[in-house]
Amino acid sequence: MSTPTPTPAPNPPALDFKNIQGDILGGLPKKAEVYFFFRVEDAQVKAFRTQLAGLLPLITTTAQVMGDRAKIQGHKKNDANKWKLLKLCGVNISFSQKGLEALGFSSAEDRINDAPFEGGMINDSALNDQPEKWLPEFRQDIHGLITVAGDSKTTVDSKLEEVQKILKGTMQAVKTVEGHVRPGKEEGHEHFGYLDGISQPAVLGVNESTARGQESVRQGIILLGREGDVDTNGDPIKRPPWALDGSFLTFRYLSQLVPEFQAFVDANNPPGAPKDLLGARLVGRWKSGAPIDLTPLKDNPSLGTDPNSQEDFRYDPLSQDRCPFAAHTRKTNPRSDLPSTEVHRILRRGIQFGPEVTEEEKSKGTIHERGLLFKSFSSNNVNGFQFIQSSWANNVNFPFLKATTAGLVPKPDLPKDKGPGFDSIIGQAKNGAQRDIQLTNTAAGALDLPVDWVVPKGGEYFFTPSIPALRTSVCAREDGEGGALK
Repeated sequence: MSTPTPTPAPNPPALDFKNIQGDILGGLPKKAEVYFFFRVEDAQVKAFRTQLAGLLPLITTTAQVMGDRAKIQGHKKNDANKWKLLKLCGVNISFSQKGLEALGFSSAEDRINDAPFEGGMINDSALNDQPEKWLPEFRQDIHGLITVAGDSKTTVDSKLEEVQKILKGTMQAVKTVEGHVRPGKEEGHEHFGYLDGISQPAVLGVNESTARGQESVRQGIILLGREGDVDTNGDPIKRPPWALDGSFLTFRYLSQLVPEFQAFVDANNPPGAPKDLLGARLVGRWKSGAPIDLTPLKDNPSLGTDPNSQEDFRYDPLSQDRCPFAAHTRKTNPRSDLPSTEVHRILRRGIQFGPEVTEEEKSKGTIHERGLLFKSFSSNNVNGFQFIQSSWANNVNFPFLKATTAGLVPKPDLPKDKGPGFDSIIGQAKNGAQRDIQLTNTAAGALDLPVDWVVPKGGEYFFTPSIPALRTSVCAREDGEGGALK
């Protein structure tokens, strides 16, 4: 049972990077990453919370991540290190709603007030997932997630072993998933081949410099209890004091049908057009990362590698000539299609998993499992990930021109009764129904999407507490004060 706690102060203390887990604001540097999902049985709760104190020195803070990234930059400047990676490793820990309840955070005072988190991802019908396609482990109760990221699989595996020794006998392993960056020139690209990790928002007071066109968000868009941590009406959300400077982690195990996607693009690419033009219009960027809004007819790789060009554009709300309304990047970050998107922004921290496509798969289709271990942070799943997936990616009528008291006004000149369609990459129809997309304003611009090329096979909503919350609320204390120990 929890100790009653006072209402949070209206003005929280100044942001301290030593109090925030490192993956949230800084992103743990990584070439490899392991996700260790676990469950704590009732008989193990006290031991887990006691031994968790021994793990705290290993938990990587935002301050440490900033220092590590500075070390990486210095390392790269030395020509002698050209082929050597700096050995680094980071550890973070997060808990699901069921995990918090198992640890004793079950009173009204401890309610964190985020419906998707409290209900669990497998019960989130707004996503249009098909739970029967989920891996069996993700259909079980998962209480927590330990993330270990580093310069190599060897480093990461060694650190995970150290973590498991500290918590030995206090938890049950549910599943371990490994991710890694793709090799050679494909590093930074997801398995369909498109440069990933672009279009991250800058957080005010955190990012010292921003690229041209990069959008900034208030701290409370990412961190609970900070300015901007508001509900759909713009009102501050009531949070327990221990939730300050934590963040919701959304995890998705996304399987990608890479040969099938590329075969579709090749078969339907306009005659005489550059290779992958259709793919670029479905995604919103060329494989180089260059935005098609800036270079709609052919790739310009220099725009993909220049941070000041990657983000320096705004969509024409009246036109999809340069970029289709339903292109993946436009659906998930509509920029000037809306007056403001700040409350819906998230920080993405995912990594690829699985092998490269084999020659046999290029002719026969997917044989080996591969895809994206999607991970994002935000202060609000209703405004954040859930909203992006359900109200934008899955919504065939989004983006619309504007909302009025009489209803939504559609984009101009679309064929009668046709909206922009699904996000062809992550958009999901209810019960796996047929999807389509409207790539131009003519009837000929309609394109059926015969396959779900990205298939969710598991996931969960987690909460990543601050370091002080871990120390004083989650870990058991000898004096019995603080925390929610049963």
